[in-house]
Amino acid sequence: MNLKHLQSFLTVAEQGSLARAAAATDLAESLISRHISSLETAWGARLFERTGRGMVLSEFGKLMLPQVRAAMDQILRLDVTAKESAGVPTGTVQVGVLPSLATQLLPLLFADLRANAPEITLRAVEGFSGLLDEQLANGRLDLAVINRYGFSTRREEEVLGSADTYLIGRKGSALMERKSIPFKALSTIPLVLPSVPNGLRTNLNQLARRHAVKLNIVMEVDSAGSMKDVTQSGHAYTLLPLMAVKAELSQGRLEARPIVNPAIVRTIVLSVTSQRPLSLAARHVATRIRALAPKLVQ
Repeated sequence: MNLKHLQSFLTVAEQGSLARAAAATDLAESLISRHISSLETAWGARLFERTGRGMVLSEFGKLMLPQVRAAMDQILRLDVTAKESAGVPTGTVQVGVLPSLATQLLPLLFADLRANAPEITLRAVEGFSGLLDEQLANGRLDLAVINRYGFSTRREEEVLGSADTYLIGRKGSALMERKSIPFKALSTIPLVLPSVPNGLRTNLNQLARRHAVKLNIVMEVDSAGSMKDVTQSGHAYTLLPLMAVKAELSQGRLEARPIVNPAIVRTIVLSVTSQRPLSLAARHVATRIRALAPKLVQ
C-alpha cells in the first residue's frame, strides 16, 4: 500500500470506471488496475464489483472510502503545512472575480503564479458582487475582487481603484451620437441589467428615487456576457465600466458614453473572507492581485 494506490482507489470510486480514471489521471488503465489489486490483496477484501458498466464500490469499498479520503486530506494538509513552514506558498486558493475584470485579470494572475509560485492552485469563480459577497461570508472563497458604490468600504477590504459607469450601446445607434448621457435620460432608454440583489442595481435604485427617475428596465440577466450580447442586438442598452467592454469597443461592435449628472462611480476592492485566517498561498495571491488589478482598472 502506498499513496499512489490510495489515490487510484479514490479516483476509480469518483469516476466509476478504469477508463474514466485513466483519462482523469493520465495513468494507464493497467497500472490503476494493479494499484486496486494491490490494495485488495493487502486488505483481504474486494473494493469494487466489476460490472458491464464499470466499477461499483463493494460494501467493503463503501466502508473504506471515507477513511481513505480522510487519510489523503490529512496528508495533503501535512504537505501544505510543511511547505508553508519552509516559506513556500502552496495549496489551493479560492478567488472570486467580477466579470468586468475576469477576462483580463485571470490570465495575468495565472501566468504570474505559474512563473513565481507554481505550487499554488488557483480556483476562480466569476460572478457579480452579490454572489461573491455571499461566498466570502460562508467561507467558500478566500479572496474576491468586488464592486462597491460610494466611498465607504468594509474593514477587511482594500481599494484597488475606481471606474466610471458608461451607457453601452451598439455601434452607430442613435444614443451614441451624444457625448454623454444624463442620468434622468435612463427613464426612456431600454436597459438590460442584473437582477436584485446586485450592487449596481441597488445603487441605481437609490439614485432613481433621489432624482425621481423611473428606470426603464426591459430585461434582467445575471451574466455580463449575455448583457453584452443583448446590447449588440440593438434592442437595448446596458451599464458597464469600460474595462468590461474593452474587446468589443476595439472591435467596433459596441460604443460607450459616460453617465453624468450624477456620474455612477464604482470602487473596485479586494475583499477577504472573515471565516478563517488566510494561508500563505492566499496571502501571496492577494499580493499579486494588488500589483496587477489597479493597472487594469485604470
